[in-house]
Amino acid sequence: MHTPSRNVSGLLSDSVARFPERTAIVFGEDRITYAELDSAVNRVANLLVARGVQPGDKVALSCPNLPQFTVIYFGILKAGAAVVPLNVLLKAREVAYHLGDSDTKAYFAFEGTPELPMGKEAREGFEDTEGCTEFFLIGDGSSLPGIGPHQLYGPAVAAQSGSFATVERDDEDTAVILYTSGTTGRPKGAELRHRNVYDNVRADVDLFEADAERPDTYLCVLPLFHAFGQVVIQNGAIAFGGTLVLQPRFEARATLQLMLDHDVTFFGGVPTMYWGLLGALGDGVDVARLASNLRVAVSGGSALPGEIHQQFKDRFGVTILEGYGLSETSPVASFARFGEEPRVGSIGVPIPGVEMKLVNRDGSDLKGDPDAIGEIAIKGHNVMKGYYKRPDATAEAVRDGWFRSGDLARRDEDGFYYIVDRSKDMIIRGGFNVYPRELEEVLMGHPAVSLAAVIGIPHDSHGEEIKAVVVKHAGDTTTEAELVAWGREQFAAYKYPRIVEFVDQMPMTSTGKILKRELAPSAGTAQQEVTR
Repeated sequence: MHTPSRNVSGLLSDSVARFPERTAIVFGEDRITYAELDSAVNRVANLLVARGVQPGDKVALSCPNLPQFTVIYFGILKAGAAVVPLNVLLKAREVAYHLGDSDTKAYFAFEGTPELPMGKEAREGFEDTEGCTEFFLIGDGSSLPGIGPHQLYGPAVAAQSGSFATVERDDEDTAVILYTSGTTGRPKGAELRHRNVYDNVRADVDLFEADAERPDTYLCVLPLFHAFGQVVIQNGAIAFGGTLVLQPRFEARATLQLMLDHDVTFFGGVPTMYWGLLGALGDGVDVARLASNLRVAVSGGSALPGEIHQQFKDRFGVTILEGYGLSETSPVASFARFGEEPRVGSIGVPIPGVEMKLVNRDGSDLKGDPDAIGEIAIKGHNVMKGYYKRPDATAEAVRDGWFRSGDLARRDEDGFYYIVDRSKDMIIRGGFNVYPRELEEVLMGHPAVSLAAVIGIPHDSHGEEIKAVVVKHAGDTTTEAELVAWGREQFAAYKYPRIVEFVDQMPMTSTGKILKRELAPSAGTAQQEVTR
């Protein structure tokens, strides 16, 4: 039976038909209208068809936040293929793994810079992948001897027509494969159907009062290869005739300047980005003008500390809306309610068409005490088709339509959810469960603490000991021993951090999450209380 199509590329086609002369993308001095974007997208689709890409084939893309990402993304979809966005930091071996695992047929990659030679790694990975037959380099090829003219993106698309009839796809067909490490093992590809992505974007009407007649200007600094930046920011802007301002890499002062230069009304970031913006509000920044323009600020990716929530509201007059989701849920599953006073620390309620519940380890519903902690399970239009070519992993993650997230939470009497922690991040000290997020929230309230991360480290008798890694405010003279003593007054005896280490900066992923696995103790730099 035929299923009506919600091809994700239709988000662009609808806006092109209604607003051809509106500015779709801003990058540096470049302004690209919707009509110009559509023509560029059509050239990519024609190129793929000319090189033998068929409906349902997989096409990979390694590109930072540049206009080419959006052009190629929608070109792949228009051609009826599925997009496989790859992290731009992957090395050749990792590229080859992703290309082979996803059965990718064609691959677009940005050439990069001497400091980040993406093209070199991409080409080596491509050459080690037997089934991937087409390679397109976004750049002039000067850093890669031997690249043929037919492999250069610019000349290849320039030779194509700017007209193309979208290849029809069904709701159930795969639109995007997002690779996620999950909790264990090698990265797995979460297959998202066209309807998964399409419906997740259209939910913006309810979530943020998105309206194409009153379009927003979105600043996109979140990496487009990641679900948050790709679906919430890029696709959200395109779906509602908005303007997408692209920033390849987050730099707080530059971000603030872009917000001023382009009257940005919609900003999305992870907590560390909001922390960075607050720290960059020095002399010369017109905070009043920033605040008068900004309509929506959203956060996801990891828990937003209450202290940052409050500081941002005080300075910008805007409440950060905290949401929750995963690659496997396309990505948004829940969000704070727009226009309502936030419940700080809450990830809100399920979005329209989505259900959430808390379950025990055996999958049974957690009922009774509203403060009881369980694993979040999600059901609805946003849940992935499955992990590509991994039926066993899919069956383990999705049971009776419910996706098991691996995240621990509680739910209040009004149905608002509060993340406690990732189940894998939970520390077990002497048989007691300790949730790092709780400790991080309290530590952020200390006047010396600018940023904090709490981890568990091996301990002979207790199994794990609790360590806090802290970035201090500049010029603060608090010692590690003083912070340990302060923590002892704030927390129960089994859970206060007995080890504190001050660092100048935190290791972070390309999406701005703190890399806790790299926060190992350094000999001689941490203050440790005698464990008892």
